[in-house]
Amino acid sequence: MHELGITRNIVAIILEEANGKKVKRVTLEIGKLSAIIPDSIHFCFDICCKETLLEGAVLEIIEIQGIGKCLKCKTESKLSQPYGKCNHCGSFELEIIQGQELKIKEMEL
Repeated sequence: MHELGITRNIVAIILEEANGKKVKRVTLEIGKLSAIIPDSIHFCFDICCKETLLEGAVLEIIEIQGIGKCLKCKTESKLSQPYGKCNHCGSFELEIIQGQELKIKEMEL
């Protein structure tokens, strides 16, 4: 489960940015094409926050829809996986333009 390592890094970044202040809420953006399972991040977050200034913080995760842009006809299509075909022309030549994110959107102290 790579989410444990990812969550440890997220917690370390938040603690550094909090400058010794108690953190009440954290909001993450996770792309649906990122290969990161939001439920696993939730589970790992509670474990990684124990005995830190993040313990008890509420974690909110916003899932970002995958979107690809066709390199042939330039239209955009929703993607549920990191590959697919254009809904307009049927081409498989897509550039992923959204959905691979992993961002700390905000934190409340």
